[in-house]
Amino acid sequence: VLDAILLLGIVLVLININGVESRKYSASLTDFGGVGDGVTSNTKAFQAAIFNLSQYASDGGSLLFVPPGKWLTGSFNLTSHFTLHIHKDATLLASQDESEWAVIDPLPSYGRGRDADGGRYISLIFGTNLTDVVITGDNGTIDGQGVTWWNKFHKGELKYTRPYLIEIMYSNEVQISNLTLMNSPSWNVHPVYSRFICPLLFASLRFHVPRNFVVQGLTILAPVTSPNTDGINPDSCTNTRIEDCYIVSGDDCVAVKSGWDEYGIKFGMPTKQLVIRRLTCISPFSAVIALGSEMSGGIEDVRAEDITGINSESAVRIKTAVGRGNYVKDIYVRRMTMKTMKMVFWMAGNYGSHPDNDYDPNAIPVIQNINFRDVVAENVTMAARLEGIPGHPFSGICISNTTIGLTQKPKKIQWNCTEIAGVSSNVTPQPCNLLTDQGPDNACNFPEDSFTSAIV
Repeated sequence: VLDAILLLGIVLVLININGVESRKYSASLTDFGGVGDGVTSNTKAFQAAIFNLSQYASDGGSLLFVPPGKWLTGSFNLTSHFTLHIHKDATLLASQDESEWAVIDPLPSYGRGRDADGGRYISLIFGTNLTDVVITGDNGTIDGQGVTWWNKFHKGELKYTRPYLIEIMYSNEVQISNLTLMNSPSWNVHPVYSRFICPLLFASLRFHVPRNFVVQGLTILAPVTSPNTDGINPDSCTNTRIEDCYIVSGDDCVAVKSGWDEYGIKFGMPTKQLVIRRLTCISPFSAVIALGSEMSGGIEDVRAEDITGINSESAVRIKTAVGRGNYVKDIYVRRMTMKTMKMVFWMAGNYGSHPDNDYDPNAIPVIQNINFRDVVAENVTMAARLEGIPGHPFSGICISNTTIGLTQKPKKIQWNCTEIAGVSSNVTPQPCNLLTDQGPDNACNFPEDSFTSAIV
């Protein structure tokens, strides 16, 4: 009876959430034999529930409610026109039994696993070729119990690449919101190969307003020494929005990607039309926002604003290398507040880390039109390392209205600039000569228009 009352309440709430359609059919995990004792495996219960609810995809969609309790589970796949709602007192516990994790093929834009050659363990929550999916809750928890995976990684005992917490592939109209994610074995949220679909294609469907991929209201927590526990990694995606998230990570809080060397170049799917806003990050050994290093499909038109970084290695970092090819361009950042940073701006053209020896040494990435404005930082060791590729400078860099307060023991050289070209305006401490001073009133660009392209 309690599950039924809670379920009715959840459905009524979903009707009022902006951008989320109500679902015609609903069920609780307990209807399919789920046991929330933290010990019993619920993998089959999740799989059976979603299989059963998938029959309603074309008839109003469905919702699976996870009630209060601790729900141990291995991987399960989602379906279209579907909501997974995790109650605030519910915790999904990722199984530590490797037999509950299928091994799937490497991503075609990577050519191999990131931890090991060959395949990778499927993510805890997985979906591919889906439309209209919501993973949400009133701050319910997904715990990846990653410590055993981290230990295997450090000891070199992994046969395949570690699983992520949530990976959604080739899908549209996806929302992940209002959850706590913790202790992921590796990356937390991985949208990959998601493209905007022209609204005309939805004219005959009730789900007629494409949202594409929205990640909002997440709390992501991992020990700051845990390996590769990136927060949110949009990868070869178009029209993605990341907002109102709090992330403590052992790696980059947001890492923008699009494939690895020759495999990413061949796959040829960029990440573009990405909005990141109202993000708070703690990451002592990595970046608040990273672009790359796997960027071989291209990255363009990224807009980040109202970002807070605390005790992090760098604010914004571009990572690339010879062999990556393609481009990082049209990047716009404004209103960043940084507290205790190793450095604020970091661009590196020598990141390395190739999937194999077959990369093209003539595939030179183009880095251009990179804009930062309205940045305030304090307790900073070094203002910037801006290091382009010899003979192929990073160009069109603009930094304006930026004040960087230094730690009591700062680096002697504050701006380490090589193979770059750009301008600056009203920046303290004084930038390097390669960022030509334009005077006090020349703000870097930040587009105010909405994304209007229809990519199919």
